Amino acid sequence: MTDSRTLGLNNKLLPTYTDVVSAAGRLGGTARKTPTLAQTPLDEQLGARLFLKCENLQRIGAFKFRGAWNAMSQLNAVERARGVITQSSGNHAQAIALAGSLLGIDTTVVMPDNAPQIKRAGTERYASSVVTYDPTTTKREDLTRDMIEETGCTFIPPFDHPHIIAGQGTAAMELINNCGPLDALLVPCGGGGLLSGCALSARALSPGCRIIGVEPENADDGFRSFRSGRIERIENPQTIADGTRTESLGEITFALIQQAVDDMVCVSEQAIIEATRLLFEKTHLVVEPSGALGLAALISGVARVNGRVGVILSGGNIDAPLMAQILNGEI
Repeated sequence: MTDSRTLGLNNKLLPTYTDVVSAAGRLGGTARKTPTLAQTPLDEQLGARLFLKCENLQRIGAFKFRGAWNAMSQLNAVERARGVITQSSGNHAQAIALAGSLLGIDTTVVMPDNAPQIKRAGTERYASSVVTYDPTTTKREDLTRDMIEETGCTFIPPFDHPHIIAGQGTAAMELINNCGPLDALLVPCGGGGLLSGCALSARALSPGCRIIGVEPENADDGFRSFRSGRIERIENPQTIADGTRTESLGEITFALIQQAVDDMVCVSEQAIIEATRLLFEKTHLVVEPSGALGLAALISGVARVNGRVGVILSGGNIDAPLMAQILNGEI
């Protein structure tokens, strides 16, 4: 009998809100319940009541720890003994590395050589091995596949995995349980794990909420996919929001986004920079450009919402020289 959630995705089972609830149980006592910041000067500027979910204060400085722990903690003894491999430009890499360290599982991370130094250093602190590559000449998927064939280790992808998605959805669960029903929820989108997971929670806990995914204009594969109804790809996208440099959505995340997300919007590089600066100056939060996408959509006007608006600040791992350039108006 075929489960109605598979949608023909090569029998890949789509996660549900029930899976998010289960993930929250696994994360209890390990992941941080990050604070929600409200009543900031941004409210008056934007004419809305903003509720900022501060995943920049999560372990490893990003929401990615939620999904990584949910996936890693469910591995069986054989899988743990073989070790884990993943591919990431930074935050998922750090999350898998830390989860592996806590669980006693060897981890190998395939990481582009242009990853931010703060993310590279955080990964190297906990990972058993970091393998770098040049994204202009090498496909990380090919490199990872070769290593899996050689070592037999278990692959945990950055976003297109039911356990990863369910773990990420706990961010919106906590937000809505803390602040109540929302009129809109703005979520950064790279590969779609955070967006699709948060959409599951918002649909269950705040049915009237308008869920909006936000991407950079320079990495708008998800926006294009949402409009065309098929997965679109961009080769090696270049944006200051390095956490969104994925080339496409995944099969599972795309299916969930089609089901549960109301809209996708894109923001300019300048809007991302301005949002990162505003968060620092108006709320005293250090947020990386990828994490500032939701606010960028609001200040640029591409997302027109009002009332009670949730904004997921997905991470805070930004190199100090880049933040200095942003604050000094040098870029």
